[in-house]
Amino acid sequence: MTDQIEMTPEEGSQEESFASLFEQTTAASGFGKEGEIVKGRVIQIARDHVVVDIGGKSEGVIPLSEFSDGSEKALSPGELVDVFIEARENDDGLVSLSKEKADKMKVWDEISAACERDEIIDGTISQRVKGGLQVTIRGGVKAFLPGSQVDLRPIRNLDKLIGQTHQFKVIKFNKKRGNIVLSRRVLLEKERDEMKAKTLETLSEGQTVIGTIKNITEYGAFVDLGGIDGLLHITDMSWGRVNHPSEVFNVGDEVTVKVLKYNAETERVSLGLKQTQEDPWNHAEEAYPPGKRVHGRVMSITDYGAFVELEPGVEGLIHVSEMSWTKKVKHPSKMLEPNQDIECQVLEVDSKNKRISLGLKQLEPDPWSMFTERYHPGDKIGGRVRSLTDYGVFVGIEEGVDGMVHKSDLSWTVKVNNPGDLFHKNDEVEAIILSINHDDKKVSLGVKQMWDDPWPDMLTNFPPGKVLQAKVVSIVDYGIFVRMADGIEGLIPISEVVEDENNKIKLGDEVEAEISNVDVVDRRITLTMKDIGQHPVQEIAAPKAAQASTLGALIREKLGDKLDLKK
Repeated sequence: MTDQIEMTPEEGSQEESFASLFEQTTAASGFGKEGEIVKGRVIQIARDHVVVDIGGKSEGVIPLSEFSDGSEKALSPGELVDVFIEARENDDGLVSLSKEKADKMKVWDEISAACERDEIIDGTISQRVKGGLQVTIRGGVKAFLPGSQVDLRPIRNLDKLIGQTHQFKVIKFNKKRGNIVLSRRVLLEKERDEMKAKTLETLSEGQTVIGTIKNITEYGAFVDLGGIDGLLHITDMSWGRVNHPSEVFNVGDEVTVKVLKYNAETERVSLGLKQTQEDPWNHAEEAYPPGKRVHGRVMSITDYGAFVELEPGVEGLIHVSEMSWTKKVKHPSKMLEPNQDIECQVLEVDSKNKRISLGLKQLEPDPWSMFTERYHPGDKIGGRVRSLTDYGVFVGIEEGVDGMVHKSDLSWTVKVNNPGDLFHKNDEVEAIILSINHDDKKVSLGVKQMWDDPWPDMLTNFPPGKVLQAKVVSIVDYGIFVRMADGIEGLIPISEVVEDENNKIKLGDEVEAEISNVDVVDRRITLTMKDIGQHPVQEIAAPKAAQASTLGALIREKLGDKLDLKK
């Protein structure tokens, strides 16, 4: 066991006195204690170090890199600097000093004091870290900014904030652990509350205010009025049509709006932008008189028409019936398409109900008007069969104008049950205009009117008692219809038919018959197969017999084999 050297009380007292004396000496000379920050004077600036005198027996050496920019140009001999005493004497007998530690300790002291005084500090967001952002504050000290404390609302892309300088509030500080937590949200909330209180003092319905677009949704945009948000609904953005608020605004846009509604209890504010502008419908009647040609853009298409924007807030409807004179438009999309720029004509204006009727076909001449100027009842026209119905034939006279021949006007002498037996689609037809209905734009035509009516001369050409050969064209319960010369048809009543079991009459048979009666008024001829030749032929003057014969020839020429029975 090593012997212990014990100091006498006197010797111990002497050592303590010496230490005390040394401390007093160094303190008097400005030489601080280890762990303190003292003032030092730059003695010499070397290539990689700086010699600093702090008033002790020897100088201290500090690496040049610890100074501001790492070069001797940042310093000059005789300059005073704050340094941290790490050790009074190192292995080289020099005082161990640190400029970097002194700066950090000063910064931390400043931050600690700012935290205690509830002061605001500046900082620059340097990088993204887990859970938030890293902020560089005084002296290069790194602090943590949680994501929840960045802004009033969560920010999805924190990277866009890197490099930005803001003010922050220290909400947590631990010098020993080197932990500093900042908040920007606290400052923003305070600012918002102050602005809100100021805004609420003056806010009122009907007031025009300036705000900033804060958020955009499908149904509108939220506007920051200064600490309080107001809703600008999509329907109040423009007098015109707005499909989505993003078509009008971007986040951050400044906008002047009108307060439509304000509820002080719920602090809900409804805003309007279009209300700051005059309603374009106020001058619609003056701007768009009937008959005026206008330009517009097709906004939408429905089954019944197309809506055309004449100016923002003013739209008119082109009904499908007003799109073409000549075409039967089944759907407006066959004529127009969305966003198409077109020219049209104003037909009617109803500013009270905000409606304008527009026409597209009115840009072209009305074929009906042109037709009625050239043709009148009694005129002869030509055309092609467009369609056939059970009751008649539709004839295309010219583009946009059709006429109809009723089946009763196809022949004087033949009862036409099915017009399709006489005509087919695209057949050429000549006819007489019987009437023109201007209101309904309808034309009635007659084919039989191309020739004279044979019935006034029927008694002359077919007098009672005349015996002739006729062709069976129809057999019904009450008799047999036969066709005589010139296409004239008559009826043999069932009571006047002569046949036996072995020789039944059938369609297409030629039979001998005698005219028994001619009813000119009802246009009926009755024949008999009984007692043929036993009745005298009635003598009737026939001044137009030759004409009737000619008429029959014309009918046969016009209708041809169509009048013959289909065997």
